[in-house]
Amino acid sequence: MKPHDSGHAARFLRTTGQHASIEQDELVGGSFILSIGGAEQSHVNLADPAEIFYEYLRRIGHVVDLAAGSDQPIRALHLGAGALTLARYIQATRPGSEQHAVELERELLDFVLQKLPMPEGTKLTTHIGDARDALAGLSSEAAFDVVILDIFSGPEAPAHIACREFYEEAAALLTSDGVLIVNVGDEPALTLVRSQVLALREAMTDVAAFAEAGMFEGRYPGNIILVGTRRPWPAEWTAELLARGPHPAAVLHGVDLDRISG
Repeated sequence: MKPHDSGHAARFLRTTGQHASIEQDELVGGSFILSIGGAEQSHVNLADPAEIFYEYLRRIGHVVDLAAGSDQPIRALHLGAGALTLARYIQATRPGSEQHAVELERELLDFVLQKLPMPEGTKLTTHIGDARDALAGLSSEAAFDVVILDIFSGPEAPAHIACREFYEEAAALLTSDGVLIVNVGDEPALTLVRSQVLALREAMTDVAAFAEAGMFEGRYPGNIILVGTRRPWPAEWTAELLARGPHPAAVLHGVDLDRISG
């Protein structure tokens, strides 16, 4: 699928008052970068949607692969659409999957879909609005195999989403084997990560954290992937995620996760 035009394109986002831009990645053929407010947010490889450039998104993709098996279509819910990198990945690896994407910024979603069209055959339903409000509207849908939340950035997070009640509502939309995947962008103190581990543990049967190893040592800001499961965390998932990387990787679960969550 080719973009509708090449080079640089920009769009004003009325909800946040920021500007979004999409530019070609000169280093990776067929790829584009979405930036918001001057900060890179998403990377899309239209030539090969199964190839994910950003490390934290690759980690999420690995969790999806473990949770949902391979090749078979799944049902996925994306809370926070960005450039729909993961929706493209799921369509590429599991054609025929039914996906829903929730995005607060109507202009952003329209901009992305116009400039970076989805692969042919993609079954994607989009919803404009707040992530928590959207959960109530999706309660009549069939259960999801994966729910992916990617809207947290920095220590400030929306209180009505960064809480046990929100995770309980999200968990209610999952199949019995479904997983809730939360990307948390945080500072070295990991204040937001700690609070979200506690909230997830109250809502899910089990929780694990997956990231570049140095993130758990509070060396620098970055992303930690939290995974909530509706059954005990499979030990083989830890081994598989460590093997897949990106390296160096660490997976914390149980007492190891207690060390950072308090």
